[in-house]
Amino acid sequence: MTDRRGPYLDDTLGLMVDGYAWLPALLRRVGGSAAQTRVMGQRALVLRGPDAVRFFYDERHVRRHTAVPEPVQGTLFGHRAVHTLDGADHRHRKAMFRSLLTDPRRVAALVDEAAAAWDDAITTHGDRRQMVLFDEASRVITKGVCGWAGVGLDDAGVAPVARDLTAMVEGFATLGRRHWRARRARGRREDWLAALVEQVRVGAVTAPAGSVLDAVAGYRHRDGQLMDAKLAAVELLNIIRPTVAVSWFVAFTAHALHRWPEHRDRLRSGDTGYATAFAHEVRRFYPFAPFVGARAVTDLTWQSQHVPAGSLVLLDIYGQNHDPALWPDPYRFDPQRFVGRPPDPYELIPQGGADPSTGHRCPGEDVTVALLAAFAGWLARLDYTVPEQDLTISLRRIPTLPRSRIVLADVREPSVSSTFN
Repeated sequence: MTDRRGPYLDDTLGLMVDGYAWLPALLRRVGGSAAQTRVMGQRALVLRGPDAVRFFYDERHVRRHTAVPEPVQGTLFGHRAVHTLDGADHRHRKAMFRSLLTDPRRVAALVDEAAAAWDDAITTHGDRRQMVLFDEASRVITKGVCGWAGVGLDDAGVAPVARDLTAMVEGFATLGRRHWRARRARGRREDWLAALVEQVRVGAVTAPAGSVLDAVAGYRHRDGQLMDAKLAAVELLNIIRPTVAVSWFVAFTAHALHRWPEHRDRLRSGDTGYATAFAHEVRRFYPFAPFVGARAVTDLTWQSQHVPAGSLVLLDIYGQNHDPALWPDPYRFDPQRFVGRPPDPYELIPQGGADPSTGHRCPGEDVTVALLAAFAGWLARLDYTVPEQDLTISLRRIPTLPRSRIVLADVREPSVSSTFN
């Protein structure tokens, strides 16, 4: 069966209307794991499946340079960011990110900072009638990651920084008001961090030894040249901003605990293996990144589909994470899928796929899983009720959230500290 619209009719409207369901619907229509379309006036090959992940992350086939649209660079990633690089330059800069984000001791230290911020948020406010969890989580993670990174924030500075960091994520996939709010937020935070980097370099501010701020301020390109302060600010944000984006998964975690409360007891018990499995299932089940794109390096063929050099190649992330060929009963929330079974990096791809040490897969995935597993335990132990609210999750909105952003009522301090593991 072939797609009646063929490869030459632009389907940008389909993306805008269908959101996360756009590429899964296209692949359903053609009855396979590859399809041709056009988006934003450009020819594109759509792929899905473990073999497609291997193909997509092979630099002999595709490159990221020129593939990241300017609206995404201007909001989510920043101009000249590591996401836009390929080859040796990408590997060199990616090594800095991996050294900061994959060391288990560093990851544990970040979780400890977030735990302290969470405990402070709960105890400072005491028993209260209501909390908007997404907003609270964004402030908690902002305070935790900035402290961990060596970027000092006083209490008054946490909320505005958190608003700007979440605005960058909320506005990358739209050209409306959210988009312009995201651009302004990025401009403010790049200026702030560029000035901080310059102060560190002239000795006016001391970066904690070995901190993220210290590493980024001292980073040098492959040619030995110091990274300019503006680009250093971009890459600092590319550590801080994705960490705060875990707030989306925190909201989804509370949504899952409300819908399937039978998981609470095991999370309360401090079973860290189950908490990690729960975190993986949240990342698989709930929508976050819809797809990722690159450009064909040369004329290619994939499953009899011709891929002209320079054309777009889109990897269907949401569809793969719900593919029944990989996940039996994919719309059933089941953390047991990952108990005692580490995820295959070519199957579970909520933040991209393949090996993060060699490709473009997010190097902060360990941080995401660790924070999310911790939040699952903290929420399971927190006393609260869920009042009447709109918990629907629109697949048309990218990135999406429960409409109410998860309102918790009658919030009371847990009987044990969130630092219990």
